[in-house]
Amino acid sequence: MSKESGCCSKAFIPADPLPEGAHEFSRSVTSLLDGRPKDEAVVAEVLAGHEDTLDAIAARMYTLASMLVGEGEDSVRLIEASISQSKVSPCTDPEESRRNGRRAIAEGGISLLAKRAPGSLDAPIGVDFPRTCIDDDELESAGVSRAQLEAMMAGSGRARVRTWLESLPVSQRVVFVLRAVAAIPSSEAASLLAANAGPGAAAWSAEMVREVFRQALCSLASQLIQAANPAS
Repeated sequence: MSKESGCCSKAFIPADPLPEGAHEFSRSVTSLLDGRPKDEAVVAEVLAGHEDTLDAIAARMYTLASMLVGEGEDSVRLIEASISQSKVSPCTDPEESRRNGRRAIAEGGISLLAKRAPGSLDAPIGVDFPRTCIDDDELESAGVSRAQLEAMMAGSGRARVRTWLESLPVSQRVVFVLRAVAAIPSSEAASLLAANAGPGAAAWSAEMVREVFRQALCSLASQLIQAANPAS
């Protein structure tokens, strides 16, 4: 069984470095949290000069949201709701803010998907999972390197990955995005599913998440192998 020792320990896509100026941006945002109403001019003045950081944060949030719930208005609304619900305080550093933002997007995305297709995120109780080509959440055991996966996620194969994601059962898609993209550990992913996906999701466990993740990884490995050997 794989061991997880932190939020990003088993992420297949390494966390992006914080945007340049992220710490100053965090200080600017928290300076607004004094409990007093702010007009648009004051907010604009405080945030002036942080446009690039805002754009980078928004792009990353949209990537995560759209991989969970699909492109379009739902992703935009999910980001807006997540920003309003994220926990930010004067003591919150940029890394913690990023984790809080990812968690808020995960919670909102899971709730939305559960409403779209009731029962699609129920815990896989009694499911006899087929044996996969991957053990212990390791992609390399299927003969595919992390470099290949990273290239697919960030390069010209991005559209292929999105098409693949849309072809997955909802539970596999969500688990893959939570684990491989949002860098959320299996135990926390199970808690998010149990709390936000309806009554049938209450029994999700870390081991269930790991098993569903392996199923998704094996499917992705097949996609990568086919891409590398189109004639086979």
